[in-house]
Amino acid sequence: MSERKLSSTNYHNQSFLEEKCALNELINLLSKRWMTDVLFGIEEGNNRFTCLKESLEHISDHILADRLKFLEQHELIDKNHTPGNPPRTEYALTNKGAELSSLLDGLCHFAENKMQF
Repeated sequence: MSERKLSSTNYHNQSFLEEKCALNELINLLSKRWMTDVLFGIEEGNNRFTCLKESLEHISDHILADRLKFLEQHELIDKNHTPGNPPRTEYALTNKGAELSSLLDGLCHFAENKMQF
């Protein structure tokens, strides 16, 4: 994915907001398309790349791989390799990821029941 230009107004605005409150940084991360869907997919038991791909039928391989990488980098999921023929890679929520997923579930409930979109 492309990085923000360091000289752009958007970069400076986002940096200011992220420094002001960590929630802004979290919202920026979660606002990436498919991010929460991938997290929820893993929570629902779709713990392999192909299972996630099937459950999120319109996501591209590139974006799915990118989102998994982001979630792993932020320690929201673990990536586990199982040797064998063929080798398997499975994903699981970390405790931090499960806590975030629970909080997001509350926000989803709020959005569905209290907001008019």
